Amino acid sequence: MQSITQACRDQGWPAEVAAVIANREQASGLEWAAAMGIPTRVVPHRDHPDRASFDAALAREIDAFEPDYVLLAGFMRILTDDFVRHYAGRLVNIHPSLLPLFPGLATHRQALEAGVRVHGCTVHFVTPVLDHGPMIAQGVVPVCEGDTEDALAERVLSIEHVVYPAVASWLAHGRVGLEDGKVTVDGVADRAFGLAPRAAAVSRGDEA
Repeated sequence: MQSITQACRDQGWPAEVAAVIANREQASGLEWAAAMGIPTRVVPHRDHPDRASFDAALAREIDAFEPDYVLLAGFMRILTDDFVRHYAGRLVNIHPSLLPLFPGLATHRQALEAGVRVHGCTVHFVTPVLDHGPMIAQGVVPVCEGDTEDALAERVLSIEHVVYPAVASWLAHGRVGLEDGKVTVDGVADRAFGLAPRAAAVSRGDEA
């Protein structure tokens, strides 16, 4: 959220971050957003008897700001189908894996246990099927020998701070299209970030 807000202001996007809304008063982004002059709201999920009631209250707070897009960042609650449908084509999330690999939680542990050599993040439109919405962009990082979950998580976070602001910029400039479950971005041919091509140097012994 902070990287998106900063990029929006520094790069002069034709947009603004209208509000930052959380379900916990202790959410770290709230204090920062308030200091930046951005309206903040808290909708505690514990104040509601069920998920549907909470989602309805959350939607009321969001709709009061009339946003073009709703960007999720660190929001760990599963949203109801009604909420997702209400924001169809406008609700965006970032997931810490290269979907469709490793949906759900503990993605870095899953990646290490699977022995994959690359990992990363995916920015996608949200649909009622968890972590399976149309992909907008992905960021890729290497998985290094001896990686821990924390080390890998930190590496993925660094690419998240590149990919999500880039996607937010495309949205702000009206460049993202969504049709029949497929995403297009006007003027952008490559929507993968991260790994650059690397040449391998191989030394061989003399051959007879």
